[in-house]
Amino acid sequence: MEPDLAARALGAATEIATAALSGDDPEAVLRLVVRRAADLAEADLGLVMARAEDGSLTVEAAHGAPVLPNTTDPVGLVLSARSAAARVARSGVAVVVDDVWADPRTAPFVLRELRAYGPFAAAPFGTAQRRLGALTVYRQRGAKPFQATTVDLLTAFAAQAGLVLLLSEGATARAKIGLYQERERIARDLHDVIVQRLYAAGMRLDLVARRPSRKLARQDASRLAEAIDQLDASIADVRAVVRALRNPDPTDTATDLAESVRGEVGIAGELLGFEPTLTIEGDLHDIPADLADHTRAALRETLSNVVRHSGAHHVSVHIGRGKELALTVADDGCGIPQGVTHRGLKHLEERAAQAGGRCEIDSSSRRGTTVTWTVPLG
Repeated sequence: MEPDLAARALGAATEIATAALSGDDPEAVLRLVVRRAADLAEADLGLVMARAEDGSLTVEAAHGAPVLPNTTDPVGLVLSARSAAARVARSGVAVVVDDVWADPRTAPFVLRELRAYGPFAAAPFGTAQRRLGALTVYRQRGAKPFQATTVDLLTAFAAQAGLVLLLSEGATARAKIGLYQERERIARDLHDVIVQRLYAAGMRLDLVARRPSRKLARQDASRLAEAIDQLDASIADVRAVVRALRNPDPTDTATDLAESVRGEVGIAGELLGFEPTLTIEGDLHDIPADLADHTRAALRETLSNVVRHSGAHHVSVHIGRGKELALTVADDGCGIPQGVTHRGLKHLEERAAQAGGRCEIDSSSRRGTTVTWTVPLG
């Protein structure tokens, strides 16, 4: 190989490695690969094609002259699994022909979009362990054929470029794992620290506002109520951020509801001055995210009412899954005040209805209150 050509090949390989390992867009890296391949082979057209499960090839990137008049982008063209390029992708053995339309190995499968081209060479793209597809180059009909040295260079270049892309995939995967771990750490800190502090602060402010011994001026009471509303809104915003951090993939809809239940019960215990009894039956880690959100909000609303109104000395929380997801919160307090029945608990019924379930409330001044919130699974 000529020293100048070898230096150019090394420079091209280095450029591709730098782009791929720097995290550049994969499509941009493929365009760089095919551009450098066409330049090294002195070709009029270069194509990078990816293998499909059925053995066919799809053009992913191109460089050079248009394949048809008024056509500038051959990306998306599909080559038969019986084409020469597809055979190269499967076998890992390069092919070179003087005229793609005259050689029996290629003529039956040439796309009509390539009728302007004659000399043709194809090299396997990827590695022996993982063949990604094929890298092909074309010259206009009547041009000189590709020499053996050019085909050797193209084969080596295609292997190097494919290896770099595979290595970059591994680096990207490792970076994603690190990113997800960091997202989980941030989400955990937000949920376990920030949300709980905001919620506890809001509950304490609400308790202060409701103490009969502390008569607030109307303006001060209004400001206090506004501050509580703002805290509730902030909690909702932070919880939304936590969900997004923990579920970057929109198709990933599972969440660990049990962890959330323990957190809500823990906050209620701090405000009540005693720890509610908690019973969890069944595996809750795969409850869909939307249903988990409804359940979490129902538990929070119920415990909020217990803290604010009940005066209870004992509270029990039970959550379990079977054919349905059932949440029960029982207290031995004074029952639900009439005004609260139509206001604070309305959200419980609405959330149950949205999830296709039901909410039942049994309350009296002698027995306390039991809220049963049930939604179907599956």
